[in-house]
Amino acid sequence: MLLLIAALTGCAVPGEPTVRHRSVPESVHDLAAHQQGDAIVLRFTLPSNSAARRPPGEAPTIEIYRGAPPAPQKSAAPRLVHTIAGDALGAYERNGAVEYRDSLDPAEIASSPGETLLYFVRTHNSAKRASSDSNSVTVRVYPAPRPIDSLRATVMEDAILLSWAPPPATSGGAAGSKPVDIVRYRVYRAEIPAGDAAAAVADPSKAKLGEVLQLLGEPVQPGYRDEHFTFGRAYFYTVRSVAQSNSEVTESADSNLVVVSAKDVFPPAAPQGLEAVINPATPEASPSIELVWAIGTEPDLAGYVVYRSEQPDDVGRRVSTELLPVPAFRDTTVLPGHQYFYRVRAIDRAGNESALSAPVAVQIPAP
Repeated sequence: MLLLIAALTGCAVPGEPTVRHRSVPESVHDLAAHQQGDAIVLRFTLPSNSAARRPPGEAPTIEIYRGAPPAPQKSAAPRLVHTIAGDALGAYERNGAVEYRDSLDPAEIASSPGETLLYFVRTHNSAKRASSDSNSVTVRVYPAPRPIDSLRATVMEDAILLSWAPPPATSGGAAGSKPVDIVRYRVYRAEIPAGDAAAAVADPSKAKLGEVLQLLGEPVQPGYRDEHFTFGRAYFYTVRSVAQSNSEVTESADSNLVVVSAKDVFPPAAPQGLEAVINPATPEASPSIELVWAIGTEPDLAGYVVYRSEQPDDVGRRVSTELLPVPAFRDTTVLPGHQYFYRVRAIDRAGNESALSAPVAVQIPAP
């Protein structure tokens, strides 16, 4: 009787271990795809409910399927093109999502430009229990421009200048294929976490991005000025060529990767208009010198320092003990009967020092 009840209710016989079956994982619902060079980039996130139903620490297996949209002349079923094992999932994670590149044969793209491909994915908790199909996406595939291989970056005081040469060949990569016309370029940037900057500068291919690539601009000619940057931070850059095929646009693969550590090595301009006024000695006070000069216009200006000597060709010693926040200084350590030469230097917040101002000479009257 106990066995019959167990069979009818699906419960184990008392005293016997309970057999637990893993639940079917939820399907992916945000699959997206776009062409980049001779590859289709797929991006999606794993459902959180699916992750909750897996044993702790266990990642799912992911299956990538590719085919053609249903049509009378195309009845071939989608086929499995790649499997991502759970223990290898980390290599495909990008900013909280899974990203996979399905590389295509350039010759096949050139032979059938505009062909539509369909993609969907499934996830597995076990070999026999798979999710239902994800949302399906379609991509029209065209020959793509060759990637740029000459991207360079130069840090200027007011911008990071990017420069490159057009790809030497604009063929889609297959022999005898029709040339592809580049209509514009797309400039992408991402910031690199401070702790990873040094390693990324040494090897940009290993850069760990702190954010998703941001599209900065779409110039029609090679070259771009990135004026929205901050000194002290590191940035990752790549540029892609864009071709027009009928009403579709196709990006090339990434250019050579460039990482820039934006260090402020640009000193402020030398102070201008230095003037001196003598305050003669009185019975109550010793003589002094009032110095004034034009205020600097640099946004990162930190202050000024004043130097004094008694020789026209000698910078002398610093007489302002602290960094001056305003373009003015009173020197109360002068002596009657002496001639002094003053110079001023500006300093920015990064510690860069300007050249010295032109000197101004002052003769203190004798008693």
